[in-house]
Amino acid sequence: MRRYHRRYRLLAVALAVLAGFVDALGFLSLRGMFVSFMSGNSTRLAVGAATPVHGSLFAGALIASFVVGVMAGSAAGGRGGAWRKPAVLALVTAGLVVASVVDLMIGQSTYPTLLMAFALGAANTVFQRDGEVSVGVTYMTGTLVKVGQHLMAALQGGSRFGWLPYLTLWLGLVAGAAIGAAIYPVAGLQALWIAAGFAAALGIGAVGLGPVSDGR
Repeated sequence: MRRYHRRYRLLAVALAVLAGFVDALGFLSLRGMFVSFMSGNSTRLAVGAATPVHGSLFAGALIASFVVGVMAGSAAGGRGGAWRKPAVLALVTAGLVVASVVDLMIGQSTYPTLLMAFALGAANTVFQRDGEVSVGVTYMTGTLVKVGQHLMAALQGGSRFGWLPYLTLWLGLVAGAAIGAAIYPVAGLQALWIAAGFAAALGIGAVGLGPVSDGR
């Protein structure tokens, strides 16, 4: 995160806002499962394998859909080449649009939330270095570890604000989740149209950033 130019950091924070927004919609719709936080779903799946916890098998389906989204995002980014960010964001936008349409037509959370997990899996492939994801925009445990590490480094005489980019990324996800939670009682999963529009705007913004030559 720290190695990226400020304009790319802003894009990462905006993606975290998107992820938090969509995850809050999924969490409320599914009553306790996630469309971006696969650690939580993995625990739910494992507990369900040992105890009769309702919904644990669907947690496995969400994990599979997320992984397929990562695969699709990686493929789209590879085809996009120097324009990988707009290419991946176009896929994310398409996934959210389809989820919105499916919810409108079916009115049942199962299929839309699987598509939401797919879209957020793809979103994690926007940033990469040397073929590996370099900024995870939907999972924040590692980000909070970085906050703690850099805060201690600052106290020991290191960079005073090395922790700030990571804290900002976390705050982006929290802010997006709060907005999603506030909108859900009014719009339900049709709030995904807002998310799709935001993802499309980020894609246009990524075009404005220009091509990248190092695969980032």
